[in-house]
Amino acid sequence: MALTVGFDLDMTLIDSRPGIRATYEALAAETGVAIDAALAVTRLGPPLEVELAHWFPAEHIGEAADRYRAMYEEYAIGPTPAMPGAAEAIAAVHAHGGRAVVVTAKYEPNALLHLDALGLRPDAVIGSLWAEQKAIALREHAATVYVGDHVGDVRGAAAAGAHAVAVATGPCDAAELSAAGAGTVLPDLTHFPGWLRGYGAADAD
Repeated sequence: MALTVGFDLDMTLIDSRPGIRATYEALAAETGVAIDAALAVTRLGPPLEVELAHWFPAEHIGEAADRYRAMYEEYAIGPTPAMPGAAEAIAAVHAHGGRAVVVTAKYEPNALLHLDALGLRPDAVIGSLWAEQKAIALREHAATVYVGDHVGDVRGAAAAGAHAVAVATGPCDAAELSAAGAGTVLPDLTHFPGWLRGYGAADAD
């Protein structure tokens, strides 16, 4: 069976903090609701609505989320860089004859905008899935490896029966990721191609 590797998006393939911060600041200015955008970007990973619940009453979260997503292209795409090693990680999967799929909690149209703007070319993108829900897409695409930066990503990999490769580039440090059950913990994606070479060799044995 051909190799399929899943990747998370925020803080795994892209450093979305500058763009997300700008979008929260614009949302706060428009709505008059105080949002600590600097704090919000330290806890990226869970769905947008989870963060908005810290700032908006429950009855306004849905409306705020819709407005945030509508504003996102204007404020978030331009300032957002790829994480070091992102393009090379996807290329490494393709060099092994495999498929790279992005499975993210982010609203899928906005995820696609980021990937297109940065020239990152996965084989499929699936949005609006978080933690164990990510297993739905990982199983559908027969992914045997899932790469992410959050303990929720580790749980998603486990639910799919995939090997969890964690990168310590997001809100969770290496110790947290290891304690959550990650099979491999890397400092960042620049280490992924070398790890994948070893993983492929082990598979071949």
